[in-house]
Amino acid sequence: MIDLLEGRFFLAFIALLEEKSFSRAADRLGYVQSTVTTHIQQLEKISGQKLFHRYPRGIELTEAGKVFSKYAYQYVHLSQSLKESMNELDQPCGTIRIRTQESFFLTRMLPFVQEYTRNYPSVNLRIEQGSHQDILKGILDYELDFGIVPQNPNRHDILFYPIMDETIVFAASEDIARKMENAGVQILNDELFISSGTSCLYHTTAVDVLKNAGIMVKDALELPSLEMIKQYVSCGKGFALVPEIAINNELKTGTLKILPFNSKMSFSHGLIVHQNRELSFTAKSFQSELLCFFNRYMS
Repeated sequence: MIDLLEGRFFLAFIALLEEKSFSRAADRLGYVQSTVTTHIQQLEKISGQKLFHRYPRGIELTEAGKVFSKYAYQYVHLSQSLKESMNELDQPCGTIRIRTQESFFLTRMLPFVQEYTRNYPSVNLRIEQGSHQDILKGILDYELDFGIVPQNPNRHDILFYPIMDETIVFAASEDIARKMENAGVQILNDELFISSGTSCLYHTTAVDVLKNAGIMVKDALELPSLEMIKQYVSCGKGFALVPEIAINNELKTGTLKILPFNSKMSFSHGLIVHQNRELSFTAKSFQSELLCFFNRYMS
């Protein structure tokens, strides 16, 4: 098989996988659409498997395509590493792919990104947001260089580098906080619980804390944005789970209050990377810069 495979086939496969459209994949690669179609057909002929389902609304990976995607990402990654090594780089360049939770990016990571991109303008940081499971899957599938997760996955195939602890709190409007103070925690049984979704590690931990306090979540709302959650709760619509640092301004102005619970929710965020991933010069530099930044941040 190896004597039939070409790098451009892998690039076409990844572009189609990420863009979900032959036309957009062609635009991204600077090809005409028929070229992308031909490359995918060649891959399917070489592998002897159908890699994509074609639908009127777009494309979707087959089971064979899901397996193939892991190797496609590894191939492109190794090609980039080889290019960097051959050029004997003295300055990082190329692309780093990293995935993190939106709340962590907005409250903790943004200053690092601003500093890093200023110091290393030749590096293209592709930062994505996702839940704990999304991030872990991206690392295991070799899709990402790095991930930042709120808890050590404790897997033999994942390296975990702790960077900082994060406290998560229940927040609500002043009106709901006052009701809870006067009538007790049970009033939350009748309030809407808002979080970033059941796939979020914060959410599952919070549900356990609420259950221990005698609160059963009957009505929950999933919102994709931290800012949306804060604005919704500040209107008196239920209570939410958020990083404490994310509501510092709202606490100062009184638009939000922290609801008192005996159980403290604290998570140890860390950088993760696949144990078998061969890090490029640029990736090693990025990892070092990030760990040093958070070491200074926490000092």
